[in-house]
Amino acid sequence: MARQQERARRTRAAIVEAAAVEFARRGYAAASVNTILEGSHATKGAMYFHFESKEDLARAVLASALERYTESIDRWKRVDADPFQVLHAIIVELADRFASETIVQAEFRLIIEPEFYSEVRSGGSQVWGRTAHELVVRAQREGQLRPNADPAVFSRVLGACLAGQRYMLDMTTDSTGLRERFEEAFAVVLEAMASEEWLAQWRRDGWQDLRAEAVVEQPDPERVDVEIERHSSPETASDQPI
Repeated sequence: MARQQERARRTRAAIVEAAAVEFARRGYAAASVNTILEGSHATKGAMYFHFESKEDLARAVLASALERYTESIDRWKRVDADPFQVLHAIIVELADRFASETIVQAEFRLIIEPEFYSEVRSGGSQVWGRTAHELVVRAQREGQLRPNADPAVFSRVLGACLAGQRYMLDMTTDSTGLRERFEEAFAVVLEAMASEEWLAQWRRDGWQDLRAEAVVEQPDPERVDVEIERHSSPETASDQPI
C-alpha cells in the first residue's frame, strides 16, 4: 500500500509540474492537456483521477506556488535583523524564484487570467505582501521611516513597483536581470520614505547577506506521510483510463 501511495504521489507531482510548464509558457486558455500529459508521462486516466478538470489542475499549481511562498516567508519571519534588510532578502529570493521555478512562473501567469482573478486576493502576492507590511511597520517603530511616512503606502507602492518590473521585463528586450530590477524598485521607495539616518548607513554598508540566517528546516516525516495519504490512491486506480 505504501508503494502504491508513493507512486500516486509521484504521478500527481509530475502532472502538476508538467502543467506548470505549460501554463507558464502558454497561459491557461491556450494550455494543452495533451502537452501536459506528454510532459508528465502520465495517462489521461491518471490525470483525471487526481484532477477533475484543467481548471482544477491550474488551481493545484496555484496551491503549490502558495505553499512555496509560505515556506519562504515563514523562514524569513524568524530572522532577527534590520527589517529593511530582511525585506530586501525576501525580494531577492522572490526574484530568484521567478527566474528559476516553473511553479512560481506559472502562478504569475495564471493570476492574470480572468478565471483566476480572485486568486490575487489569497495567493502568493498576499503572503509576501502582508509580511512586507509587517516589516515596514516594524521599521517605523524602530525609527527607520521618515516622519509621517505611511507603512501602508510604502508596502502598496513597493508591491506595485515589483509587479510592474516583472511585467515590463517580459515586454522588453532589456537583458537586465529581475533581481536587479527588483532591487532598483526597492531602492527608489526607500530613498523616498526611509529615514536619512537609515539611508546613510545603508549607503555606507550596503545590503547584508542574510541567507545563512534563514535556515531551511527538514520536513516533518509525519507531515509528509499525511500529505502522501491525502493526495494519493492505490496504484491500480491511478492508472485506470476514463
